[in-house]
Amino acid sequence: MAHRVGVIGGDGIGPEVIAEGLKVFAAAGVAIETVDYDLGGSRYLRDGVVLPDEVIEEWRGLDALFLGAVGTPEVPPGVIERGLLLKMRFDLDLYVNLRPFLFPASDIDFMVVRENTEGAYAGEGGFLRKGTPNEVATQGSVNTRMGVERAIRYAFDLARERRGHLTLVHKTNVLTFSGDLWERTFKEVAADYADVETAYNHVDAACIYFVDSPERYDVIVTDNLFGDILTDLGGAVSGGIGLASSANLNPERTGPSMFEPVHGSAPDIAGKGLANPTAAILSGAMMLDFLGEDAAAGRIRAACADPDTQLDGTVATGDAIAERVQG
Repeated sequence: MAHRVGVIGGDGIGPEVIAEGLKVFAAAGVAIETVDYDLGGSRYLRDGVVLPDEVIEEWRGLDALFLGAVGTPEVPPGVIERGLLLKMRFDLDLYVNLRPFLFPASDIDFMVVRENTEGAYAGEGGFLRKGTPNEVATQGSVNTRMGVERAIRYAFDLARERRGHLTLVHKTNVLTFSGDLWERTFKEVAADYADVETAYNHVDAACIYFVDSPERYDVIVTDNLFGDILTDLGGAVSGGIGLASSANLNPERTGPSMFEPVHGSAPDIAGKGLANPTAAILSGAMMLDFLGEDAAAGRIRAACADPDTQLDGTVATGDAIAERVQG
C-alpha cells in the first residue's frame, strides 16, 4: 500500500526542494500518495489563514508530513512560526526533534535529540506597560518532568542503538531550576541504562566542542532553545545548512510525524534553481525510515553522500541523486 503523506511545500525554495525529494522517493521505488496543503507566509498574505484546526484533524489520518520551508519577509515575525510550526508540534505531540550530523569526509557522526514542545517555546510570558518607557517583557521556560523524561528516554534508547554514549547539554550553573530538573531526571533515567556511558556539557562549552572536536559526540539531548541553536551550528560544521535534515517525531505514533530540512525559505534565491535539495531529500530519508522503508532510505543516504551528486542547481542535484538511487 502507498504511504499517505501530507506535503507542505510552503514558501520560497520550499516547493523546489520538496519536488526533488518526491522525485528521489519515486526513483527509490517507494509508493507515496501525496496530499498537498497550501500553507505558509504566502497563504497568510492572501487570506489570513495560518493553520486551521480542521487541517490538523485531517493530518491525524495521514502517515507522515513532509515540509519544505515556510516564511516570507512580509509576514511579521512569530505569525507563521507560532501559528504553523509550533502549533503543529504541540497539537500533534511531536516532542522529539531529531537532527543527525554526518560528514563522510570526517569523523563527524552524531545526533541531537531536542525536546520539541516545552522550554522557552511554550509561549509563557507577556508584556507589562507595553509601548511605554517602563515596558516589561517576560518569556519563561516551561519544563515538566514528563516532557523532560520522555525526551531523555528517547535519547538513551537511541544511544543504546548507536555507540552507547549520551551527553546532556544545558546550563545548570545558571538555570538552577530548569537545569536542575533536567540534570536530576537525566541521572535517574541513566540508572535504567547501565550500558550507556554519559557526560554533561554546559551549552557554551558544547558550542566550542562542536567547532573544534565534534567527533567526541554520539548522541546529545538538550532542551528546546539550546537544541535549536546548537543544531544550526551542527549543520555548519558538518558540511553546511544545505545538508542538514530533521525529523519532528511522535514516537508513540498517536499522530503523524513531520520531516523538514533545517534551512529556511531563502526568498532571495527562490525561483532561481540554486537551492541545494539535499537537506530535504535526507529529511525524506528519515521519513522513509520512520515508515519502515529502511532499504530505500539507506540507498538515498548513500547517494546523497556521494560527492558526485552535489552539483550546481536544484534540479541537477536532484537528478543526480535519483540516478544513483535507481542505479
